[in-house]
Amino acid sequence: MSNSKNNNKLALTGGYAAAYALRQIEPDVMPIYPITPQTPIIETYAKFVADGEVETEMIEVESEHSAMSAAVGASAAGARTVTATSSQGLAYMHEVLYIASGMRLPILMVVAARALSAPINIHGDHSDVMGSRDSGWVQIFCENPQEVYDKTIIGMRLAEKIKLPVMIIMDGFNTSHSVENLEILDAKTVKKFIGEYNPEHSLLDIENPVTYGPLALQDSYFEFKIDQEEAMGKASGEYMKITKEYEKISGRKYSLFEEYQSEDAEKVLVLIGSAAGTAKDAIDDLRKKSENAGLIKIELFRPFPFLEIAGALKNAKEIMVMDRAQSIGSYPPLFSEISVSLRNVHEARISSMVYGLGGRDVFKKQIERILEGKFKEKYLT
Repeated sequence: MSNSKNNNKLALTGGYAAAYALRQIEPDVMPIYPITPQTPIIETYAKFVADGEVETEMIEVESEHSAMSAAVGASAAGARTVTATSSQGLAYMHEVLYIASGMRLPILMVVAARALSAPINIHGDHSDVMGSRDSGWVQIFCENPQEVYDKTIIGMRLAEKIKLPVMIIMDGFNTSHSVENLEILDAKTVKKFIGEYNPEHSLLDIENPVTYGPLALQDSYFEFKIDQEEAMGKASGEYMKITKEYEKISGRKYSLFEEYQSEDAEKVLVLIGSAAGTAKDAIDDLRKKSENAGLIKIELFRPFPFLEIAGALKNAKEIMVMDRAQSIGSYPPLFSEISVSLRNVHEARISSMVYGLGGRDVFKKQIERILEGKFKEKYLT
């Protein structure tokens, strides 16, 4: 149930919803380089800047590698920093992603997830973000524009709380370019929720000089990585605290994952992103036919909620995991995480399926067939 006192209703695409949330956050610096389907995010935000609605310093760079490099510099200097990217752009940033997380910089990046070349494809899947899943960034997935708006605000607060960079991920085109009705908080409420950014350390604080990215050899590098992992380990708890606070001002509840009619379900589908809406419709129809089916939609993918997932799936007899990405030469990424979650604690039958690569649609009838046990293939083509 939404908090009508703080909410205004608008029809927005996922890309515009992200830009709108960023306008209310009003970051200090936003390095940018356009790439489909992320481009509407920065185009929309650039108009906010041009119209004088925000005072953000937008830095137009010559590549995505430079965009993330500029974000690192701005954040290390003490600026509240955001950016956005997609696909090959995220891949081009890959080197600098590790620098941002290793320096513990609270950068927020919105990603319109898209297929990777070759062959060339500009449509949505999760190949790009799954390629970055072990780069030390928190990864929060969105099903629809409402979640994009809400989680952009939540993600900024989380990044600055745990001192780690955060990706807010939407499906390219399915979410980034699709218009839906959603509820927007008023700007004062968002500003109060986010708070002022007062970095503990800054390169521009000459009274308290610090070094970012020093040389660390055998005597200290290992300890840096342990500290980084410990910080990531705290992200789940902080995420839950922040989402509970957000629920009080918005009326919208978020968690590590969403359970949709899964508590008593014998057959449970597990997936990420926009396909969850189609899956919910399929489950509603199957329930009318007395098919005991449910869904778990992962929201926080990094850090992955292993123990919580094991608890949520304890009653399931069959678990079907749908990945919108491949791990060439291994099992798909979400299936691997679910398998580890259930190791030694669960005897359910678990199956893996890859769907939606390169933007291919997935239909309700297909999901119904999967949950009815009529589809046994590795690929949902």
